[in-house]
Amino acid sequence: MAESVPTMESSDEEEFYDATESFPEQNCEKGENTPPTAQSDYVPPPEVTVLNADQETVSLGLPLTDHSVGYKLQVDYSCDTHRDSLITKDYGTVKVEGLNPGTEYTFSITRIADNGSQSKATSLSVFTEPSPPAQIAVYQASSESLSLRWDPPVGEVESYIVTCCSEGETVQELTTDTNNLTLSDLKPGACYSLHVSAQHRNGRISKATVKSAHTKTQLESFLEDLGLERHYTEKLSLSTILQIDEKTITDDTVKCNSDLPWYLLKKLMMVNVTARNVKFPSMCESNCWNQSGITELDLDNLVNSPHSGDMLNPLDIITALFLCSDGFVQQEMALKMSMCQFAVPLLLPNCDTKQCTLMLWALRDIVKKYRPQSLSESKGFIENRIVVSELPMISFVKLGECSLSKSEILNKLLSNSQQYHDTFVHHDMECGDSPRRISNGLAETTWYLPCGNKNMDVFSEPVAVANLRGDIASFETQFSFLCQTSEAVFVFFDNLDSECKLLINQNHKAQIFLVGNHQSQRFSVNGLKKVATELGLTNSNILLKTKHMNDADFVKILRNTIRDVVENSKMKMGIEKMADIAHELGIRVDEDCSECQTAKKNANAITAEIQDIVSYKEAQLPLQGQIWKDLTCLEKEEFRLRKGGFENIEKYKSDLQVQKNKLREKQNSYDMSHAITCFINAISSPGIERCYFLKWMRMNLDNLSREKLSGLREQYKNKYKHSENKEEIKDIDRQLSNSSLGTEHFFREMGQIYEASVSLPETDPSRKQLQHLPRLCAQLLLDGFPIELVDGDASNIPLRWVSDVLYQLNDLVSPKNKILVVTVLGVQSTGKSTLLNTMFGVQFAVSSGRCTRGAFMLLIRINEDLKKALNCDFM
Repeated sequence: MAESVPTMESSDEEEFYDATESFPEQNCEKGENTPPTAQSDYVPPPEVTVLNADQETVSLGLPLTDHSVGYKLQVDYSCDTHRDSLITKDYGTVKVEGLNPGTEYTFSITRIADNGSQSKATSLSVFTEPSPPAQIAVYQASSESLSLRWDPPVGEVESYIVTCCSEGETVQELTTDTNNLTLSDLKPGACYSLHVSAQHRNGRISKATVKSAHTKTQLESFLEDLGLERHYTEKLSLSTILQIDEKTITDDTVKCNSDLPWYLLKKLMMVNVTARNVKFPSMCESNCWNQSGITELDLDNLVNSPHSGDMLNPLDIITALFLCSDGFVQQEMALKMSMCQFAVPLLLPNCDTKQCTLMLWALRDIVKKYRPQSLSESKGFIENRIVVSELPMISFVKLGECSLSKSEILNKLLSNSQQYHDTFVHHDMECGDSPRRISNGLAETTWYLPCGNKNMDVFSEPVAVANLRGDIASFETQFSFLCQTSEAVFVFFDNLDSECKLLINQNHKAQIFLVGNHQSQRFSVNGLKKVATELGLTNSNILLKTKHMNDADFVKILRNTIRDVVENSKMKMGIEKMADIAHELGIRVDEDCSECQTAKKNANAITAEIQDIVSYKEAQLPLQGQIWKDLTCLEKEEFRLRKGGFENIEKYKSDLQVQKNKLREKQNSYDMSHAITCFINAISSPGIERCYFLKWMRMNLDNLSREKLSGLREQYKNKYKHSENKEEIKDIDRQLSNSSLGTEHFFREMGQIYEASVSLPETDPSRKQLQHLPRLCAQLLLDGFPIELVDGDASNIPLRWVSDVLYQLNDLVSPKNKILVVTVLGVQSTGKSTLLNTMFGVQFAVSSGRCTRGAFMLLIRINEDLKKALNCDFM
């Protein structure tokens, strides 16, 4: 309590006196009418009432007395820790201030006459109003709990009452004697009103202090466990996951949950098939029964040993990474997962929004090569992007609880007798039995593509396989999508009694097959008959695992059924065409973002005009044709001087320079083509749109040239290995060069346009308009896009172009940074790109730059014969 003397306030209108109990004013010195000396002879104040008691003030009320006689009141008050008093005239109301909240005070009121005589005291006890707890803080929140603490109020607090409300209703009410508490068993992503009251020793309860708080959603809680919560809004980019740092070059073990996503990404970028094994090494060791030092029986230790339920499910980590990555990381992850023969996300769920996304863009970069039975004799093959390949899709879903492991059966179904592979994560894999937290609703897909060998092929024709995680009763949208895009849907179940409406009410374009476990105690023949009858199914649409059937027999029956479906398939659909169905069902498509669509439009505007690659290059990219090759020959001769004969050297050099100038004039006579104009405008667009554009360009150009180039490459390999006719090899090589068209050709044309413009006067408007091109390409180089240093067709380096680009690059990274150069030379198809991709995490078509610790590394791949390169066949 404050040290200042308490004050008393009284009413100016109601002074009161009681004539029967007061003392007349006398002159004591004269001895006239001297009042009695004993205190007991005076009547104490009448009954005192408590008018109000708040946290720091108590107001007392006294009855009115006669105004003709005056006296004062002495109010003594005390608590366990403090004692004080005040003297005031007798008014109707006495207010005592500066008290402690939630404290019991004893008040003693005594009358004091003007002559100093005192009456007996009237006493009473009063509790001040307890103050509520202050500054409630929620210091930890999960998807199912809230941990809060508060500052203890002043006063003698015996306990605290914490009430948790949601939507106006009390959810929990708990009592604690400490100033912190954790509320458990709450709903994820819900808003709660938290009321904290203090209960004092006298039983009085303070007013409640209120605080609103949200539990984390399932997704927020899981991302926090992984340390990825920031990347849910600030998406992971390729520059982040491919950067070279200490973690990249070391092989440290996983120590905590936040290490898991980076461990998985690192292994995935290296195309390591163990990437999904995300259990801590220490956990694996502790689970080993043969631990060193244990020489006696200890069943309790075995029973209570750690288990994978304490770990995170690989599907949850993969789902989290896709949700926290931009489109280019998603595309890279999907490509590497496909190379590892892992199932890739087709429908990506968001457990917070209850929406899913069709991963069309993420799967666009996957190219598959296979040989169906029809091409087995001719040894031909089909190579195409998987999203545009029209294949029958077979989907597998689960209804209710199911005793059969759908994913494990699928792995056995897709594996031939010589080799088993875990395409889908299942219960018996590392951490596969850990409860799934955010990946339910995930629809994965993989593709079975035959090689043309009857002894090895499980299916003779290509087929897409989709697997929906979770119960279709909770994911009707995903189930509807699969029913409308699949040739057949296999529904795994144990009991159909309560869920038959879900199957019957669907708009099925697919054939429905019911897959049940007759050995399950929940299996009901009547429920199966009812659903089969309403769906019009026959025995061929029902597959039951009976008690006389093991997994191998059951998989064989399932495989024969799918083989019949695939061979008689009438519904074939590429993922690209599934986008229309997704939109109808309210499913997002990852390609719907404006940057991706604008970039696609710009790329299509260029590539749609291409009918014949050779004629297109002559019309739209003329500067890199024969003129550039002639210039290359003149430049080589200018340095070698092998054809001058006995002519004067200086005159010969002068003649060569004249010829070069004429060729440059011829180059400058060409107007910039429409394709190059569009290309330069597109790469000048903002960063993300530019990235989408270059990716669309690369994919479109690859699609155009793939059919012809694939055959030529096979011919080249065969001739190179078995033929000694060098002219045939050169002819195929020439056809490869003429039939190839990639983004490097557009950059090559830009370089030639710039080189030609340099020969113009500095004041020429055409030259000034092109001065920005080197800096534009330097920015692309910093962003990780390749730039061609050596023209492989002409075997020449556009020196002025490359010099100016590197000069701008040096300016962008500032002169204090070092640029390290790593060069790899070697003959074609000897693993140069694989080496660099694995070492530096790049995507080599040609070269790319990556930043590490203030230095910049330039990676150079020379795609020419090593012997020719060392003999300086090009400049």
